Amino acid sequence: IPVIFFHAGFELFRGGFVGVDIFFVISGYLIASIILSEFDENSFSILRFYERRARRILPGLFFVFFACIPFALVLFTSDELLDFSNSLISAVFFSSNIFFSLDSGYFSSPAEWKPLLHTWSLAVEEQFYIIWPFFLLLLSNLRWKWTVYFLTIIFFISLSLAHWGASNYPNYNFYLLPTRAWELLLGVFIAFYLRDQKNPCSISLNQFLSIVGFSMIIYSITTFDESTPFPSLYTLIPTLGTLILIFSVVQGTYLHRILSFSPIVTLGLISYSTYLWHQPILVFAR
Repeated sequence: IPVIFFHAGFELFRGGFVGVDIFFVISGYLIASIILSEFDENSFSILRFYERRARRILPGLFFVFFACIPFALVLFTSDELLDFSNSLISAVFFSSNIFFSLDSGYFSSPAEWKPLLHTWSLAVEEQFYIIWPFFLLLLSNLRWKWTVYFLTIIFFISLSLAHWGASNYPNYNFYLLPTRAWELLLGVFIAFYLRDQKNPCSISLNQFLSIVGFSMIIYSITTFDESTPFPSLYTLIPTLGTLILIFSVVQGTYLHRILSFSPIVTLGLISYSTYLWHQPILVFAR
């Protein structure tokens, strides 16, 4: 919702681009939880993992690609069509984040005319998941705590690089995996934690924590804007807010009731498709 409203130009959602950062944390948590569960059951298979990813990602993605082509042919100038063709090829190979990092910035006006701009986040996610299973297999003979220690080092390197890059190389910093990996790793850390033990907090403490986490997200969406260095230490506000939500929204909390409401669940189920379609629709409508 915040990403779509941000791209649509709603002033209240001027920081809505943080929806992608929220997505990275949730994605890291979800995928790590699935893989760790399969490791515990000695049933993990890299081929099956990639097959599931392909089934989840590719059908809708390629359908959107094909649907965009006739509109681009009719509406775009020759230069715009060439740019669209290059972005389409890069998106097919999950390298559109690299392509757009070499182009105009995410917040610049020409970006509003790029129907596949949003595929950069899918590219970051898939690049991470090309590396992640092999990393776990490589360290599977060690105790999990050593894996967490090693990931913690990577986390701080990635976060430090992001904060430095926000001032020095903002375009590369925004799009590329090395400065985004720490966000996915936040989700991975909570997956490791909840794998070994359940949430030890009382309902009243979880109520408080869930409201704090949700407030951090709302604050980011409504107060951040294109002048906010991103990603950087500022990005800890929405991402830690998301981590707190994953940890604290348990049965009995107000937010659990809200997020379990049928229309909200339905929106979650169609979120990937909605995300795929919104940017092309907005661009071609303009």
